[in-house]
Amino acid sequence: MSESSVEQLFLGIDGGGTKCCALIMDAQGAVLGRGLGGAANAYQHLLQAQASIIDATTLALRDAGLPETTMGDLIAGVGLAGVNLPSVFASVQRWQHPFKKMHLTTDLHIACLGAHQAANGAVIISGTGSCGYSIVDNKTTILGGHGFLLGDNGSGAWMGLEAVKAVLLAIDHLGPPTLMQALICDYLQAGNGNLVDKLAAASSGDYAKISRFVLSAAEQKDEIALAILRSGAAYIDALAQALWQAGPGRMSLIGGLSAYLTPWLSSATQANLSAPLAPPEVGAILFARQQTAL
Repeated sequence: MSESSVEQLFLGIDGGGTKCCALIMDAQGAVLGRGLGGAANAYQHLLQAQASIIDATTLALRDAGLPETTMGDLIAGVGLAGVNLPSVFASVQRWQHPFKKMHLTTDLHIACLGAHQAANGAVIISGTGSCGYSIVDNKTTILGGHGFLLGDNGSGAWMGLEAVKAVLLAIDHLGPPTLMQALICDYLQAGNGNLVDKLAAASSGDYAKISRFVLSAAEQKDEIALAILRSGAAYIDALAQALWQAGPGRMSLIGGLSAYLTPWLSSATQANLSAPLAPPEVGAILFARQQTAL
């Protein structure tokens, strides 16, 4: 680096379908500040993702006690959901961002880098969406991650959607009754006749918020909720088995649903799981430092 490494500050961004996490570190790896913004899936809403990045960074600077003008001094590693699609990656790359430099990659990449401190490893993400990703001897593998409606089994959005479909079947007396009906209708302030109307413009993040009622109903032994959980866990098991065949050495399950799904996974999958060494936003800084050193 041409600049003094003592003075250089790094920004790590982890942007997903529900939230955007920002982390500022100095060149020695000391955490200076953290910030949290809104949804940052670049495929679903590019402008919102950009705004969430700025909001989260502003809050991280404030947390660090640094002026907002410092934003222009940051070398940013940015991992976003949606940029695995080349057209979306290109759109974000064209952004006139406010940082000194911006190094862009997927949220999967930074999650894997953080979880295994840039060594060989695999991650399975179960948050708003779901996906499997591994890096083994610089070879990457991506499984799933096809997005809401086309896949993302075992994710919060998928779980919420499956719950709503089950509730609609129960309302029409075409499926068994479920405790989720009252829970979801109360949450949405919807009667049996206008549940669909309430969800007409719902996003994957909206459905992910509904997943909590699957978990709540499952705790009360609701069979429909339990079946959704088992189905999601079976998909995560399949991802884990396929990723493990590449020999990653370590594998971590991360995301907002990871703690809830882990007990439902097979004993073989659970035995292969290791706790992540660091969160994705740290992985984003590792990525930025790698790119800066090139």
